[in-house]
Amino acid sequence: MTKLTYYTASTLDGFLADPTDSLAWLLRQDIDEHGPFNYEEFIATIGAIVMGSTTYMWLLRNDPGAWPYRMPTWVMTSRSLTAPDGADVRFASGDVRTVFTQLTDAAGGKDLWVVGGGDLAGQFADAGLLDEIVISVAPVVLGAGRQLLPRRLDLELIETSRNQDFVCARYRVQGPLTEDR
Repeated sequence: MTKLTYYTASTLDGFLADPTDSLAWLLRQDIDEHGPFNYEEFIATIGAIVMGSTTYMWLLRNDPGAWPYRMPTWVMTSRSLTAPDGADVRFASGDVRTVFTQLTDAAGGKDLWVVGGGDLAGQFADAGLLDEIVISVAPVVLGAGRQLLPRRLDLELIETSRNQDFVCARYRVQGPLTEDR
């Protein structure tokens, strides 16, 4: 069965990017590209991607020569944006449930990835569609920036490991946080 995973990196205090959307804190960390929770093994399981427009624009600004993904990609946006030449990028807005159906159809039985965008991952969680969160936590504290996941969720820890500078964990999303457990 196709699952939707929020695979990301975060600071210890729960930020994806600093207040100016910089990822400089992340790009200077030491990681074993073939170690636990590595990108290459993860991306091999992915058939379709969804991201927000801030992530999309960051990718275009920071790697202007090539689109990094081979699979269909949906960008959730209210902006008027264009796709890079030769890239299978589709633009959508509104309820994530509609996009989820399109993602699942396009994935050909493979899994789905929410790339960046804590609020976007939260919208999928709100709709009961987010299955897993895979996070690599860096030894950095920013104090402010883009939140990892601005929602209250119950999670089940499935797996942990260390990859050089990162503490990595996989969680199953249980649903909205229940205070009376």
